[in-house]
Amino acid sequence: MIQSYKNIQTAEPSTCDVSIVIVNWNARDYLRNCLNSILAECIDISYEIIVVDNASNDNSCEMLDAEFPSVQVIANSTNNGFAGANNQGIRIAKGRYVLLLNPDTIVLDKAIDKCIVFADERPEIGIVGCQVLDDEVSISNTCFLFPSPITILLTQLGFTRKFAKSRWLGCSEMGWWDRKDEREVEVVTGMFMLTRKSAIEKVGLMDEDYFIYAEEADWCYRFWKAGYKCVFTPTSRIIHIEGGGKSTAQIPERMFVQKQKSLLLFQKKNRGLLAWVATWLIFVGSQLIRMPILAAMYVFDKQGERGSDIRVRLTVAAVKYHLLRIEPKM
Repeated sequence: MIQSYKNIQTAEPSTCDVSIVIVNWNARDYLRNCLNSILAECIDISYEIIVVDNASNDNSCEMLDAEFPSVQVIANSTNNGFAGANNQGIRIAKGRYVLLLNPDTIVLDKAIDKCIVFADERPEIGIVGCQVLDDEVSISNTCFLFPSPITILLTQLGFTRKFAKSRWLGCSEMGWWDRKDEREVEVVTGMFMLTRKSAIEKVGLMDEDYFIYAEEADWCYRFWKAGYKCVFTPTSRIIHIEGGGKSTAQIPERMFVQKQKSLLLFQKKNRGLLAWVATWLIFVGSQLIRMPILAAMYVFDKQGERGSDIRVRLTVAAVKYHLLRIEPKM
């Protein structure tokens, strides 16, 4: 069991209702809009904003200095990953709650205020998630089950997408649920996670062995083991711009491999060696089966005009990682 992520410093008492921690990497314009929405919609609560910048090269830090002087900025010289950067923010947070928020989100209708009120009324809750919109009307299927070899197999076979509303074939994403009612969930999606600071002090920080992906599933799993509930409430809403992915889309091969790497880590850490082996076989087998099919598609669609070229690159990158332990470069 890795212990380093539990080194949380809590010497200072809470001085505000919530510390809003935003991890940024080359998402300057999204970040600007996110911060403006926070300033407009946080009305009845006290808060601080902490932006942890993971070595952006788009002048994000300069924008923050010029336009948002009250925001606390941690400017990293290297990309510390999602978990590592969030932990930096949590360590200096002074709020009763810590909100992990993606930079490509827009806060709507006092969403953070409402979540604070909701959590204050339910002390058994460790993490709160809210309703996420892809646009002004479309509700995103946030929250999901703890990953397992079965759910990963169904996803690799494409069943989760093709049979999204099935309670068995589409189980991992809970596609049958319209996200319009409150309910206890296993995993709150990491783009908006309101966490109780006192619970973090008991559970510990995020595990930094996860560079990106599955860190929120691991964290929610640890909250669940400690007896806390993770709850979704539709009374608070945000917009996730263009479905998100601004940062991860910049390096698709690395992110594709990283997602599988993180899911393997989750299995080994939380479900055991047999689950890890089963998941590894699922990833290797599915990529090897997919490779000749995608190669044929690439040849017949005029050298990748319909996008098979990127699918081939993703598959090759995954095979190289699983069989040779070669990771794509940043």
